[in-house]
Amino acid sequence: MEDSNHNPMKHPEEQPAGTDDAPRFGRLLIILVAAVLFVMALTFVSEWLYT
Repeated sequence: MEDSNHNPMKHPEEQPAGTDDAPRFGRLLIILVAAVLFVMALTFVSEWLYT
């Protein structure tokens, strides 16, 4: 019978799920959408002003 800790390929240990250090993708997504909307608004305003 094989040992459960046997790791011949030297893979790193699995990280525990739900750690406090996990990135917050919801907040990042909101910031990304806000940045895209800001660039779109800047594009429309600059076109409106300079044409």
